[in-house]
Amino acid sequence: MEICTGLCAAMVESGANAGLAQFVSLLLGVLLVSGVPLVTVIVLIWAERKVAARIQDRVGPNRVGPLGLMQTFADLLKLLGKEDITPTAADRVLYNASPLVSFASVVLIWAVIPFTPFHYGVDLEIGALYFVAIASFGTLSIMTAGWASNNKYALLGAFRVVALLVSYEVPLVFALLVPVMFAGSMSMVDIVFAQSGMWFIVLSPLAFIIFYISSQAETGRAPFDLIEAESELIAGFNIEYSGMKFGMFFAAEFLHVFTNGILMALLFFGGWMGPLYYESPLIAFAWLGLKGTLIYLTTLWLRNTVPRLRIDQVMAFNWKFLVPLSIANVVVISAVLKVMQVIELTPRDFIGASIAEMLPTTIAMLIVNLGFASYLLGMLRRRGAEAREQDANAQRAFVQASTAVGD
Repeated sequence: MEICTGLCAAMVESGANAGLAQFVSLLLGVLLVSGVPLVTVIVLIWAERKVAARIQDRVGPNRVGPLGLMQTFADLLKLLGKEDITPTAADRVLYNASPLVSFASVVLIWAVIPFTPFHYGVDLEIGALYFVAIASFGTLSIMTAGWASNNKYALLGAFRVVALLVSYEVPLVFALLVPVMFAGSMSMVDIVFAQSGMWFIVLSPLAFIIFYISSQAETGRAPFDLIEAESELIAGFNIEYSGMKFGMFFAAEFLHVFTNGILMALLFFGGWMGPLYYESPLIAFAWLGLKGTLIYLTTLWLRNTVPRLRIDQVMAFNWKFLVPLSIANVVVISAVLKVMQVIELTPRDFIGASIAEMLPTTIAMLIVNLGFASYLLGMLRRRGAEAREQDANAQRAFVQASTAVGD
């Protein structure tokens, strides 16, 4: 960040050792990048409980502090006071490391998130790939927690991680390729700057929908919350955890959902871009926070209104529908984009392109997405008709069997 670089330069000019100055500046950068998500998760837990309560016609936290704002701190103190239990037959090292890895995997994502045009942890050339790799550590920690607990219900939860989270990473990565192709870079900063002419949500709304659904499954949220299905797994992978170890898994989940909202704002909604964003870093930061919060609220709405699906339904939806659709979307968009670049109807570099320069690309991509939409609607209509016909045949067969038994 600029602040850390300036501090390093100031310390060197004042006569401090260059190595020490660099270490202090890096330490400050780590504290700033990690401090934002750590403070954010406290607010997220309160907000999630309030939103869930309103959707379910309840009040939510309202006793501890004004509007119940201190309820999260009360819960934190309660978790800190609980006994820390490690099962005798558990793998102690992996068992105790899993909650830490789960939370750290989400916090590390924030290292490549550009908060403003000038403030970010690090601008990696492989920022998008870094996000996918780090997010996979969260999946690995849940798998490890289920296996290391030496509990059959926890182990079944870990099996579902392999079946669910790993599977939904496939369409998520294919959806992520679309903004990467548009920007011509995997840098998160470049992806945002490439949307100066047109947000990528306009160029490829289908990629955003696929990314949104896949990220909802990646965080284990409804209707994909099968890894902790209480009805059949008691609590899933975290059944043997207590105290703050239990709390860290849920803190990581709350933060991961909001982090996905910020990532979707960066990848598809122009990140910090908005009116007057270049006038002040605070305005740019506010635009990014507003977009990420709105996306986050839709995930809460979905979580508290949609019932849990069966494992066969979830897997069939992924491998028979979402994965083929995401692959087809990448292939068609890449082909159309390449043709338009060859005939010079679209700029080869979207960074700094104006709305006028992006207009032909926008029209072509909207036509592609309308074609996908019409095909999907037709397919869903046919599937619906087939399902209704099967139900009607089953009802007729039941009536005929009942009549035969009565005769």
